[in-house]
Amino acid sequence: MINKFIKEIENMAYFFEGQSHTFDEYLLVPGYSSAECVPVNVSLKTPAVKFRKGEEPSIAMNIPLTSAIMQSVSDDKMAVALAKEGGISFIFGSQSIESEAAMVARAKAYKAGFVVSDSNISPDKTLKDILDLKEKTGHSTVAVTTDGTANGRLVGIVTSRDYRISRMSLDAKVSEFMTPVENIISAPKGTTLSEANDIIWEHKLNSLPIVDSDGKLIYMVFRKDYSAHKENPNELLDQSKRYIVGAGINTRDYAERIPALLEAGADILCIDSSEGFSEWQKLTIDFVRKNYGESVKIGAGNVVDREGFLYLAKAGADFVKVGIGGGSICITRETKGIGRGQATAIIEVAKARDEYFEETGIYVPICSDGGIVYDHHVTLALAMGSDFIMLGRYFARFDESPTNKVNVNGTYMKEYWGEGSNRARNWQRYDLGGAQKLSFEEGVDSYVAYAGSLKDNVSLTLSKVKSTMCNCGALTIPELQTKAKLTLVSSTSIVEGGAHDVVLKDKNVTNIK
Repeated sequence: MINKFIKEIENMAYFFEGQSHTFDEYLLVPGYSSAECVPVNVSLKTPAVKFRKGEEPSIAMNIPLTSAIMQSVSDDKMAVALAKEGGISFIFGSQSIESEAAMVARAKAYKAGFVVSDSNISPDKTLKDILDLKEKTGHSTVAVTTDGTANGRLVGIVTSRDYRISRMSLDAKVSEFMTPVENIISAPKGTTLSEANDIIWEHKLNSLPIVDSDGKLIYMVFRKDYSAHKENPNELLDQSKRYIVGAGINTRDYAERIPALLEAGADILCIDSSEGFSEWQKLTIDFVRKNYGESVKIGAGNVVDREGFLYLAKAGADFVKVGIGGGSICITRETKGIGRGQATAIIEVAKARDEYFEETGIYVPICSDGGIVYDHHVTLALAMGSDFIMLGRYFARFDESPTNKVNVNGTYMKEYWGEGSNRARNWQRYDLGGAQKLSFEEGVDSYVAYAGSLKDNVSLTLSKVKSTMCNCGALTIPELQTKAKLTLVSSTSIVEGGAHDVVLKDKNVTNIK
């Protein structure tokens, strides 16, 4: 009995040396900045998926930001808004397969150089049918085809200029007020996007139908898409000029969910789990590799140490998420006592990623998930080794998030809740086998201050990131990771970093003459 006790003492738990630190405990020390180091010269392009040495990743982002796989953050509207800026949104998976697939499809169909028309009607339908279709799709341009399909023979076009609700009967036939095909400028199959845009501008059109030799509709090209591209030079597009869209999956119904999401057009998947160092994740990745090879991109996580990263990298993950318990609405550390300071976790995993790259020639990007409170934390996360950042609270504040804007004590707020809250009840994210239910909460239901549009705020955040990178003498993220000098700071230094020992001006105070 005594010998058994002694043996158990000898096999004690492993203790990490030193403390676990957060982003707020670090500062960047400026480095030499050349005259070339100005924000306009900074590139924030970063790999989203693994690649071999000497090759380029099949998916790279123009900005290092992704939106969290959460009900209160990422739907199709968020996916479009973030892709316009150059990032990727992962549409939340805690919904039915059909619902998530529909969100992916809507985001993929939102914009393309050549769009398969999703607003089609036959000439025997009525004005009421036109209005119902407009309500359903949100599009005012409707293609009129013989059979009412996207690839039927084109006989006309209906726009909002073709009818007036106040002066027409809802029973009026489409054939009576549509612009007939003989009065429509169209282009033949094989027309390039550049040629199509030239025709649009030459003839002052809002849309241009592309038809085959039989007069059947193939695509539509829209003026607004050209304008949108000029307004959003960083937009992230696939080879068909559609927005790149991500989607969250779980380790339970992946065999049914993944095929549906891929059919809907999802470009990249991510396993959504509170703790990713598990066989469940490997089994999910194995399913993807067995059925789709390397063509389907799938991220995994979350992990907080070297061992967890290596397990998922060797399992075949295309990227690995890092972070447990650091999210603003996450209470996993409080309820279960697991997790790690986000800065410490990123530093260790980044080192493991670099060593894995040296050994295998395969670079597996890491994503910092959680712990971002201030804009400068994004720069710190990148400097510490993150390839990109996943944000929840940050994006939940914007117009484009799927939650309600509410007035709380005279201040506009947006609702924000965790996937582990009773409101979300995303049991698959926290499931360890057994009862298929959320046994206890690991997230809270809350509000965040409303912040306006995504575009304006992302632009401000990234301007700060670029400015700081210039202070460090870096023009790219890999260069920042090489040149960055980081220092731990004391609690007093943290206080010193903000406004202190002054009385801040009240904007409502008037001067006394």
